[in-house]
Amino acid sequence: MSAAPEELYYTAAHVWLQLEDDHHARVGITDFAQSQLGDVVFVELPEVTSVVSTGEEVSLVESVKTASDIPTPVSGVITVVNEALRTTPELINSSPYDKGWIFKIRISNKGELSDLLGAGDYLESCVD
Repeated sequence: MSAAPEELYYTAAHVWLQLEDDHHARVGITDFAQSQLGDVVFVELPEVTSVVSTGEEVSLVESVKTASDIPTPVSGVITVVNEALRTTPELINSSPYDKGWIFKIRISNKGELSDLLGAGDYLESCVD
């Protein structure tokens, strides 16, 4: 079974969110998602300063098997992207929760966090 750190929030679309403080978070794809994709060969990063809404596709991850659009789990403003993914996209495979994060976001509505899944509920959704 794939890992799902307890301290993170998750979406049914296999995206994780980690709060950095009250209004900022890191976002990436889960271990389950990267294992389903296979070897990641390219990541299209979102534009810094983009204003995004929950569920909006903001990034694209391409693997040897397929391409997958990555929706943002919350509304806000993209503040930073993981530049390392431009030259080393396989960080998503080797370190999905640490070095393989995709972007950081300034959250505009913290209430949206209540719509996200905890680790246990997320892992249950992976086996359905």
